[in-house]
Amino acid sequence: MIRSCVTLALLALLALPARAAEPAKVWEATGFANPESVLWDPVAKVLYVSNVNGNPPDKDGNGYLSKLSPSGKVLVEKWVTGLDAPKGMAVSRGRLYVSDIDRLVVVDIASGKIARTFPATGAKFLNDVTVDAKGVVYVSDMLDNTIWRLAEGKFDKWLADPALENPNGLKAEATRLVVGAWGPMTGQGFATSKPGGLKAITYEDKLIRDLSPAFGNLDGVEPDGRSGYIVSDWMAGAVFLTDRRNRPVKILTLSQGSADIGLIPEQRLLLVPMMMDGKVAAYKLP
Repeated sequence: MIRSCVTLALLALLALPARAAEPAKVWEATGFANPESVLWDPVAKVLYVSNVNGNPPDKDGNGYLSKLSPSGKVLVEKWVTGLDAPKGMAVSRGRLYVSDIDRLVVVDIASGKIARTFPATGAKFLNDVTVDAKGVVYVSDMLDNTIWRLAEGKFDKWLADPALENPNGLKAEATRLVVGAWGPMTGQGFATSKPGGLKAITYEDKLIRDLSPAFGNLDGVEPDGRSGYIVSDWMAGAVFLTDRRNRPVKILTLSQGSADIGLIPEQRLLLVPMMMDGKVAAYKLP
């Protein structure tokens, strides 16, 4: 009997995800105004930071984008202005795509000017942005359980389904779209009835399936390059790493507002915008 209990206990331990090493902080940049997202541009070799600069749903014209060096030096504080509450960003073919409440803004990177704006009629809270290998842009509407898509010059609803559980973070992969869900909202602010988890949507049939257990109010999602994902939890102020089975392990405990993370893959440098603290921090991943 004792031997059986010991065996069961060992099996239970083996089923748990291994403890991940905590990343070391490399640098910290301050002076931002509610930074929501940070993005690495591998062509220009710079970082972009979206600054909400106010209340996330407000159309106040205060939002702007900043440009940083890979070492955290602010190159241009207000590189692109005239936005309302910019959040998620994605870069493709010389263009920077930025969500801005109910529109998708396209910035010409070379000039730093807004080249085009695509309205999202009826959208409530556009959030993260991602681009696939073909240049198709996907944008989450967190408060409307909807994914929008820009393809061949047309921006419209691609998928609307309560099973998305308030989609926030997005990452386009070869055959599927990975979603970081905030969790089903109760109608009381941003509170949820249960945590959100990682989901995957296959492009071909738009089938939604769970990738991970529910574990937080998820925001940014980045592949770790080792068959897992790095995921931020905005409400808890935490960053998680998932293993090959997509079981989450906390690797950073921060303050509330750890938003849409970025990554410099070649340096294994994790970039975390702290929306409530007005700063961006970089951590070296093991």
